[in-house]
Amino acid sequence: MNMAETSSFLQAHAMRGVLRTDEPMAKHVSWRAGGRARVFFQPSDLEDLRAFLPTRPADEPILFVGLGSNLLVRDGGFAGTVVLTHHALTGIEMTGPMTFTAGAGVPSPHLARFVARHGGAGAEWLAGVPGTVGGALAMNAGCYGGETWNHVVNVQAIDRGGALKTRVPSEYEIGYRHMHLREGHEEWFVAATFAFHPGEEAQSMATIKSLLARRVASQPLNEPNAGSVFRNPVGDHAARLIEAAGLKGHTIGGAQVSTKHSNFIINTGKATAADIETLIDHVQATVLAASGIELVREVRIIGDRA
Repeated sequence: MNMAETSSFLQAHAMRGVLRTDEPMAKHVSWRAGGRARVFFQPSDLEDLRAFLPTRPADEPILFVGLGSNLLVRDGGFAGTVVLTHHALTGIEMTGPMTFTAGAGVPSPHLARFVARHGGAGAEWLAGVPGTVGGALAMNAGCYGGETWNHVVNVQAIDRGGALKTRVPSEYEIGYRHMHLREGHEEWFVAATFAFHPGEEAQSMATIKSLLARRVASQPLNEPNAGSVFRNPVGDHAARLIEAAGLKGHTIGGAQVSTKHSNFIINTGKATAADIETLIDHVQATVLAASGIELVREVRIIGDRA
């Protein structure tokens, strides 16, 4: 689709969002590396998204991306459509006594602060999740003792036809750092309602501040990274296993196992997606040989190799 075709497409479907082709995904993932998306769409709002999705071919892969903090797009790119929810599916409101509804594009730390400022407690840990509500739902994100689906009342999802559905947690199989719909067609999260408990604003904000200070002290936030690369095995920590295998600081191309936190891989400046994926594979193989434990990736890797 060239620029003229893109303009014609937007006019024909009365869409108000941003539609581009061959979009560099390095601009939209926190590793700042990787290939291009064949089609890229940032809706202006939910109705814009509902108009757009039915126009896509039924067999075309569709990927929803928030802050891109848990994603690597291989150097050969993604031969499908990327929908960017950040700055699109936004908005948070208090919808009942200690219940809060947030769009999938809302950064998780924003939800944590909103809950605290409205007298809620139990959401403080969300300030440590470096992604959006949609991403937190999709991977059952958690940290500092909190886990996303422990607080979900219901979610709103959209299918390829643009139809919206409200679903409850019992319709999903939910586990540590993963979830999937038990029955049904492909859907994507557009919003969710969460329940927390009453608290004191000052105390909740102080907890958020303390958790963020811990995060700054222990994680390489000043370097491009995608958060924790591997899930923690039962009864152990991936970072400990990686360090015990002698991999702290190990480098392949422009990718490096962080010297600050061994379960983070950073882009030192010129890493390709291949550098990062090769290092991930090397860490998995080395830890398995050293400990007998096979680490499971948290990060999602998509697309074609160059």
